[in-house]
Amino acid sequence: MMLCVEPDFTTAEVSQAVPSEECLAHARASLVTSLPKTGLGFEHIKKHLLTDIAPAFTGSSRCPNYYAYTTGAVTDAALYADWIASTYDQNVQVHLPNESIATTLESTTLRLLQQLLSISETDFPGRIFTTGATASNLVGMALGREFVVAEASRRIGLPAHPASIAELGILEACARAGVHDVQILATAPHSSLYKAASVVGIGRDSVVLLPRSEEEPWRFDMEALAGRLAADATASIIFVSAGEVSAGRFATNADEMAEIRALADRHGAWVHVDGAFGLQARVLPHTEAYTALTDGVAAIQLADSITGDAHKLLNCPYDCGFFFTRHLDLQQAVFRNPNSAYLSTTARAVPSPLNLGLENSRRFRALPVYASLLAHGRTWHQDLLERQVALARRIAAYIVGSPAYELLPNADIGRVYMVVLFRARSEALNARLVACINAFKHLHVSGLPWRGRSAARLAVGTWRVDVERDFTVVVEVLEAVVRDHSDRTTA
Repeated sequence: MMLCVEPDFTTAEVSQAVPSEECLAHARASLVTSLPKTGLGFEHIKKHLLTDIAPAFTGSSRCPNYYAYTTGAVTDAALYADWIASTYDQNVQVHLPNESIATTLESTTLRLLQQLLSISETDFPGRIFTTGATASNLVGMALGREFVVAEASRRIGLPAHPASIAELGILEACARAGVHDVQILATAPHSSLYKAASVVGIGRDSVVLLPRSEEEPWRFDMEALAGRLAADATASIIFVSAGEVSAGRFATNADEMAEIRALADRHGAWVHVDGAFGLQARVLPHTEAYTALTDGVAAIQLADSITGDAHKLLNCPYDCGFFFTRHLDLQQAVFRNPNSAYLSTTARAVPSPLNLGLENSRRFRALPVYASLLAHGRTWHQDLLERQVALARRIAAYIVGSPAYELLPNADIGRVYMVVLFRARSEALNARLVACINAFKHLHVSGLPWRGRSAARLAVGTWRVDVERDFTVVVEVLEAVVRDHSDRTTA
């Protein structure tokens, strides 16, 4: 039976973005499917994992040309800290500063992250690490749901004891507040919004899309937004995509965020920003080259809550998301654990994380973020993002100039962020474009429908990016795909 070459985890970069069929077949065949009565031992397992299993993983963290998902690539500092986090396996649910530095370090790390992203530590005192942006969006929807129903009850004269979903449940709280509908107003949201709406009891059907136009489905129709907010007996959460995941475009600009904030205050709505994809644009310099990007994340500090992912710009290991909110008291009210002796704490300088998020049993996610932030600093993160944007825009410019391909949603390269969305002009080639590109193994993209037609999506998210090298690889593959298609059609 074939054995794949053992990878060198310290220095080598895998040449393939995805494993070969042989490595996958070998890994499947090597899986132990019956629990052994006597353990196989550590040395055996080490060899099994490195020789049989690891070569069948994607190269998403180690291959610079894995573009299917914006997974990033783990930095050495984050990887080392993640090993330490596993080794010491800290309890980070309760703030016990006389027993461990862990929760103090977590609070400090979240503040450092706010500094990197220019988000006020004072204005956003509610902060927590989560499993990812999906969990962060769920936290935001839970707080938004609580806020808008309580606000509705205040507006009908119940300010002393506003209706609380956290205490009464959604049916009783809405009845007391005179709310017959909770709606989430969005444009081209990430799929995790629908999951969050389902889990918090609002429902997927409560998500109302208000796109500006078919050409700009990621932008808000501000007139329609104002109309929906004015609906009687309806509580509203406004979901702003700071970086739409399919094409990398932004839902708002600075002026529109200010208008959204004013509308929300007028109608008792909650404003939530999903910044998992685009929040890192706040580290870019405010130059003409990046105007469309920096303006897309301008004024997001006007939101009530903001989410992000650490595996993108920070290149920390999955799973690690973060959540910021202006409303710490509300956050603690919604996620408060019932009184229990072993969960109690008298320390107040750092709120216990068990009262801030979904989990009680939590991984020490802060340590890799802390290590990577300090190891690289602000300048490194800015330079990294500029290189990622430069590669994406160079590929986009090649596509615009190619007779074989078409850049989506339009040819405006100045709005390209970290995603290049494109299609083949030939319908026959476009139908199998993603499969043809991925057949080369050392480059991997994803596919998705765009306005009813197939498209290929190339997402740049790794710190291993090298503009010249990676551009050459992408162009060579795209041109080889066209040549192969031409040979097939003329044969």
